[in-house]
Amino acid sequence: MNRLQDLPPDARPREKLLSKGPAALADSELLALILRTGLQGKDVLSLAGELLQSRGGLRGLLNTPAAELQKTKGLGQAKLCQLQAVLELTRRALAEELAQKPALQSPQAVQQYLQLHLQHKAHEVFCVLFLDAQCQLIALEEMFRGTLDSAAVYPREIAARALQLGAHSLILAHNHPSGQAQASSSDVQLTQRIGAALQLLDIRLLDHLIIAGHQCYSMAERGQM
Repeated sequence: MNRLQDLPPDARPREKLLSKGPAALADSELLALILRTGLQGKDVLSLAGELLQSRGGLRGLLNTPAAELQKTKGLGQAKLCQLQAVLELTRRALAEELAQKPALQSPQAVQQYLQLHLQHKAHEVFCVLFLDAQCQLIALEEMFRGTLDSAAVYPREIAARALQLGAHSLILAHNHPSGQAQASSSDVQLTQRIGAALQLLDIRLLDHLIIAGHQCYSMAERGQM
């Protein structure tokens, strides 16, 4: 038994979804619908449950690099492509929300969007969300990359790109691959330098978010701007 149609009728996620709606399904059942088949001697629901447990839940699974997922038994190229497609659709849906709704009204969507983008990176990446006059997303761009513990960031390049895009405000973000969800003294100093450069151009710096695993640290919330 390894296919959805081989399961008892009352255990089939597809039938449950049709009768009760997608919200009624557990994460493992939704994942089973994507995977569709299991392994010899292991049904697809069991495979889905094991994948979620090994990756720390749905978000952890979706943010696991493709190269690492390829090593997972039972997760072939077709299933891997399906998971990557779901992740990209999620990113695009969140990007659409930020493009249509002011970022200040949807901070959770901003954090989710950045976590999906940065959480799985093995090296430090510095991103900038460029926002228009209504605080809606113009673009998310990776401006700088560094080693595991540092990144060379140039305020003048951020300011120049903001002017080029016609941005009225920015949100900075970078990841801490070490897992430390807090701002270092260099993070605070860098944020203040960027903020001062933008202020001269009448561009607002709204926040600097630090992504560390499943955590998101807001420097604005902690008065470190």
